[in-house]
Amino acid sequence: MTLERYLRKQHTEQTVKIYMRDIRFFLDYMTEEKAVTATYQDILQYVEYLRKQYSNPRTINRMLYGVKAWYFFLFHTGIRKDHPCRFLKLRDAGNEPVQLQDLFTTSELEQLMNRKERYESLRIRNQVIMSLLIYQALRLSEIINLKVQDVNLEEGTVYIRETPRSVSRTLKLRSNQVMILYKYIHEIRSRVIKTEIDQLVLTIRGTTENGEGINYLAGTFKNLFPNRNLNAQTIRQSVIANMLKTGKDLRVVQAFAGHRKPSSTEKYRQSGLEELKSVIQKLHPLG
Repeated sequence: MTLERYLRKQHTEQTVKIYMRDIRFFLDYMTEEKAVTATYQDILQYVEYLRKQYSNPRTINRMLYGVKAWYFFLFHTGIRKDHPCRFLKLRDAGNEPVQLQDLFTTSELEQLMNRKERYESLRIRNQVIMSLLIYQALRLSEIINLKVQDVNLEEGTVYIRETPRSVSRTLKLRSNQVMILYKYIHEIRSRVIKTEIDQLVLTIRGTTENGEGINYLAGTFKNLFPNRNLNAQTIRQSVIANMLKTGKDLRVVQAFAGHRKPSSTEKYRQSGLEELKSVIQKLHPLG
């Protein structure tokens, strides 16, 4: 599979063009041979180079997205077994606004639970992951940090540990999740696990999940919504925005999402006027 073909399965045509340009810039700077084996520190040096070239942190952040996409491609094709900059974020890039045109309705999100799989064990594992995304709106880092003991099947709850970006919280599980998690924990996970690992979600090989597999899974549903960005982040954004849209109290949603500040939740609030602006911008981008 070529890089461009891979990107087209994950992103819109315009995004692919931007990513291809930014990836070429990165490879010209690094050389492809060195880039293939680059470390986290190598990527940091590239970011410092970009800071000397561009004054706007958001431009640098956007170019970093292209680099991340390239490493996801290397991971997908087996050239690399890890992603050197998956969780690298620029503090001075600021919070990007929620893109309303990328959000999904509750019924659209439910479609992500119904994909057929060749193997039952894979279907259950993937349903565990997708359910934690579309029902609890967990961040990618929160999913990979979940421990088996964080799931209380008797009470039907899951405990989310505190992170630098979010507070700890205990969330209710859906009834269908309890059944899926029971089967996953007591049958499938115990069958594939290679060593003693507390982590709840494992790879299909029974090893520690570092996030790449979850991102790849979300990307495989891209064919359902070819003109929108579908990933763990936009799924989380959609769940939070849908809760506010149905009239949930801001502080209730804040506690659910694990936001430290009400302002972090407030940005997900939509009005009819904002939705109209989003549609107009999407259909008539030149105004």
